[in-house]
Amino acid sequence: MRAEPQPADYRPDTKITEIAQFLAGPVDAAQFPAHQLRFRNARWDKSVGLGDLTDDQWIAHFGKFEPLPDNLPKPLALRYHGHQFRTYNPEIGDGRGFLFAQMRDGDGRLLDCGTKGSGTTPYSRDGDGRLTLKGAVREILATEMLEALGVYTSKTFSVIETGEELWRNDEPSPTRSAAMVRLSHGHIRIGSFQRLMALEEDAALAQLVDYCLSAYPGPLPPQNAPGRDEPAVILLHQVTERLADLAASYMVAGFVHGVLNTDNINITGESFDYGPWRWLPQWEPQFTAAYFDQTGLYAFGRQPEAIRWNLGQLAISLRPLAESEPLIAAIERFGPLYGEAMMRRFCWRLGVEQRGEAADAALIGAAEQAMREQKIGPDIFFHAHRGGRNASGPLAYALAGYQPLESDDRYWSRETPVSMLIEEVESIWDAIAKNDDWEPLSAKISNMRELGRALGPPPHAAGHE
Repeated sequence: MRAEPQPADYRPDTKITEIAQFLAGPVDAAQFPAHQLRFRNARWDKSVGLGDLTDDQWIAHFGKFEPLPDNLPKPLALRYHGHQFRTYNPEIGDGRGFLFAQMRDGDGRLLDCGTKGSGTTPYSRDGDGRLTLKGAVREILATEMLEALGVYTSKTFSVIETGEELWRNDEPSPTRSAAMVRLSHGHIRIGSFQRLMALEEDAALAQLVDYCLSAYPGPLPPQNAPGRDEPAVILLHQVTERLADLAASYMVAGFVHGVLNTDNINITGESFDYGPWRWLPQWEPQFTAAYFDQTGLYAFGRQPEAIRWNLGQLAISLRPLAESEPLIAAIERFGPLYGEAMMRRFCWRLGVEQRGEAADAALIGAAEQAMREQKIGPDIFFHAHRGGRNASGPLAYALAGYQPLESDDRYWSRETPVSMLIEEVESIWDAIAKNDDWEPLSAKISNMRELGRALGPPPHAAGHE
């Protein structure tokens, strides 16, 4: 989902049914006492042919979960395992969400409508299967800002307030409830592969690999890669390329996901599932988003390492299908690919043309030094120095010779950049919680989309189609 969404016809395609017998199980949605439409993604509903739905029809499908025409007759809760803070947990799966529908967009890509807060499933454990309205609002803010900054992310598609009071230990309760739908390029996680390996279901594991190669196509491995014709090896190369770009996109965005467990890593390289996320208030590699991340495992500066570790777990899961050597060769590409993606994305956000590995690496180093010395975050830095402007000291030296990209001067002439720090998140939520005032949220979405238009499409990553 990297370009501006384009209108398309509704094209249902329930490809997931090819593997549903071992990947998922049918479930029923919860019955809610109320349905009030709070957010409908008017940019992306047209991209999958649903832009002409009335609000009542929208609520019927995305609040009451009546099936879309010729789509899944019942929702499917996905089964998976996962390393959660590097402790293996076989007792997880879709506990408050499910796959509701699949369709093609105008480019032919297979997209999922997945839910959050839609009720309990066999994998809910002690949870109530619900989502707070604040959690849904936070996901809107996260996905809109990430999309603007060129991160390959799921889209918040719909939020419907559901009229229940929820009790949570980590926020004031009771609090309002919501059912959310996200539009994603798939929901196959590293944990989906881990589960099949743990259960020694090798035939199903091979079938899942084939499904992913068909549903989410990508380039073949390099010519000299060992085992480059083996499906499991091909998939691992593609996922390595995608995740290297994802890691770089987080760093250039100044974003901290907070919970980079293997069940939260999508094999498409698409970021999703936003809980305790944060944007950096200033450049600080040790900054964490989750209060429960006591060791800083998923701190800002450790995110590439965390994603690389998760990639290793995928390689282990594919071991029943391929020898170690070609799998190791695939994941060893992560470091160089991450470095290339960092330089590509950094220059793009700064608004300058790349000059080559040595110059680009020196520029990134000088930028990090400037942010540390000035105690500012990436949002202020990239805005202040767009196109190489306003630089001094080592940064000016590093920028010498860089040519600016074409820019939308109307946005870059703003005094301050659009940002998404925690204080603004809380302010937007307070307006809703105290006064049912949704205008600050709507205004923020408009500002973030203006930022996205000014930046334009991010540079291409080879692992994405």
